[in-house]
Amino acid sequence: MIIDWRIGVEVELLAPRGKSRLTLAETLAAEIGGADATVRPCFHPQAEPSLAADTPVFENLTLGFEAVDPQGGLIARCVDDLTLQEDLDREAKPKPGWWRIASDDARLLRLISRHADPAAELGDLLSPAAHLFGTELQVNEDGMVRLADSTDSPIAIAAPLPGERERACELVTPPIDMDHQARLEALLAPARALGFTAPAEGATHIHFDASELRDAGTLARLIHFLHKHRAALKTLFQTNPRCRRLGPWPAALLDLTARADFSALSWEDAAAELQTLELTKYCDVNLMNLIAADPAKDTLEVRIFPVWQTAEPILDAAAFFSALLTMARAPSPIIDLVSLDLAGFLKTAPLDDACRSRLLAQMEAQETGETATAAEPQKLSFRLSGSYRR
Repeated sequence: MIIDWRIGVEVELLAPRGKSRLTLAETLAAEIGGADATVRPCFHPQAEPSLAADTPVFENLTLGFEAVDPQGGLIARCVDDLTLQEDLDREAKPKPGWWRIASDDARLLRLISRHADPAAELGDLLSPAAHLFGTELQVNEDGMVRLADSTDSPIAIAAPLPGERERACELVTPPIDMDHQARLEALLAPARALGFTAPAEGATHIHFDASELRDAGTLARLIHFLHKHRAALKTLFQTNPRCRRLGPWPAALLDLTARADFSALSWEDAAAELQTLELTKYCDVNLMNLIAADPAKDTLEVRIFPVWQTAEPILDAAAFFSALLTMARAPSPIIDLVSLDLAGFLKTAPLDDACRSRLLAQMEAQETGETATAAEPQKLSFRLSGSYRR
């Protein structure tokens, strides 16, 4: 299978009861890294909607695990995903050693994560931050730990992780630029063997290296092709209708990139105009990292795929989009690429014959015009002050 692009894959999974994302990390370390491989806890930042009127979003650090080979190379990360809710028993008691840290300010959580130890016990997680602020931690009878500054303004809380959240597992690969099939299947096969399944709201996300996509014409061609075929692509790849945090781009992005002079702009000028728009990562294709040139995650992220637990459909999707990115980079007017229908694209794109045949057969087997609609994000209440209410 031809994939001429560096990719990273995120597959959202659900551990069977009695197992957790730590189970998968330990199994991957042992089976891929061998006896001298290790598993280390890590902080995983996430945001979630809030019911609090004055705080629309709560920022979180949740407990994840990195499987590391004997040479220190990352095998995979196994982290939480707060959008996975329906399969979990919310009344289940927290398991010892599982926690999350919440705040209304992502900057404070970044500071906390630099000083805290993710291997620490719940009661000690915020101690380094309390030292920085010169205050004492406040411990509630149900185990919540509150950090405030000298005026008692809330900074963060650490709380036991409720409702079987240790079962939620987003399997995150390191960047893959060769041997895609073997490397991806080596991560997915142990998850299947352990009994991990697809969550009700689950998805697969594929990240593509953005370093060669910073060109105004390339981005304009890509955006307008994806906008034109948005519904057809979600049908082709069978987007999970219960998947959260999907959606179209704002009209302002389409208007800007269709402007007659946009494709001729330097990337610096194009990025400056793009940064004035109200974009979000929570859409079908996330452009935020590409525009910001985030060195920690310099990618274009495609988020429309369902949970796939074998490598082949993931790599078919990756091959499709890598071919699209290659064609979008060709110096031509928007209309040359955008004028193609999806079948025409599949027949002319630089895909290997087996992948092309599978995708064409899949498209022909589906009902024309069928679309998937993303579920609305579920809002969770998690108060920072006073009552410690969840």
